[in-house]
Amino acid sequence: MADQNHELRKAGLKVTLPRVKILQILENASEQHHLSAEDVYKTLLDAGEDVGLATVYRVLTQFESAGLVIRHNFDGGHAVFELSQEEHHDHMVCLESGEIIEFFDETIERRQQELAEEHGFELVDHALVLYVRPRGSRATRQEGIQKK
Repeated sequence: MADQNHELRKAGLKVTLPRVKILQILENASEQHHLSAEDVYKTLLDAGEDVGLATVYRVLTQFESAGLVIRHNFDGGHAVFELSQEEHHDHMVCLESGEIIEFFDETIERRQQELAEEHGFELVDHALVLYVRPRGSRATRQEGIQKK
C-alpha cells in the first residue's frame, strides 16, 4: 500500500481508500492489462469493497488527468484503461475475442518517424491500433468468398 500512496502523491492526488484500491487493481491486472471501469468495479465488488461505479469512473478520469493511466477507445468497444508505462507500445485488437495484444516493432516506429519528417513534421506522439482476427477464422473465410 505504501507504493500506491507514493504513486498517488507523486501524481498530485490525495491518498484515499478508493484511489488506493483502484490503483492496486490496475497494478495487479497481470493477465489483462486493459480494464474497463466496469471491470474495475466488478473486481472491487468481488473483493467486498464498497466503492460505487460513479466513483470508479471519477477516479479513473483523475488518474488519466494525472498521467497515471492511459485511456483507449478501441473501435466498437468501450473505454479501457492501462497504467502509463515508460516504454512505448502499440496494440492489436482481435475482432473476434476482443483480446488486446501489446507489441513494439522498431521498423514501424522508425518508418513513422521518417514519414513525419518527409512531410515536414516532427512526430510528437502516436497511437497505432491494428484490428485483427485469427487466420482461417470463419469471418476471414467468408470475406475471401465474397471477394471472388
